Amino acid sequence: MVLLFLLYLYFIQNNHLANNFKLFVMIANIFSRPELFWFIFGLGLFLLELVIPGFFIFFFGLGAWVTALVCLVGNPGTNVQIVIFAVTSIISLIALRRIIQKKFFYSKGTQSEDVEDEFTGKEALATTDFGGIKNGKVEFKGTTWTAESVAEIKEGQRVIIIEKESFKLIVEPKK
Repeated sequence: MVLLFLLYLYFIQNNHLANNFKLFVMIANIFSRPELFWFIFGLGLFLLELVIPGFFIFFFGLGAWVTALVCLVGNPGTNVQIVIFAVTSIISLIALRRIIQKKFFYSKGTQSEDVEDEFTGKEALATTDFGGIKNGKVEFKGTTWTAESVAEIKEGQRVIIIEKESFKLIVEPKK
């Protein structure tokens, strides 16, 4: 209400009331309907999450939307609305953040295990002679890779991938 009064004074003092009456009515309508205020506030928080990294603000937007739903169903007072917003935001942050991150974002450990499984134990073809301290090249899935082996590998020999280190494959001769 105080904000509405200040906006009203601003428009009257600056003779903008006639030009911006529709804006004033819209703002007054938003503040007179708490469910609309909480919905727009939550939407703003969701949009802010897209700009600020960290996947943190999303849950406060969720709390605002839960508060909007409660205001739509019932008619809680301002203090109760603030408590509902705070409690639902914190509970959703604690309960859902890790679950959603695991579901939608790769953790470094999971991603590297998936990559290792794609290479480890698979067969490749040596395209150069190498072994010992000399690195060579192998072809795997149509791509040429730098390879390393303790044993001597001859061109055209089949090898088994033991490990992947960045862009280099550690191989051994196929028996």
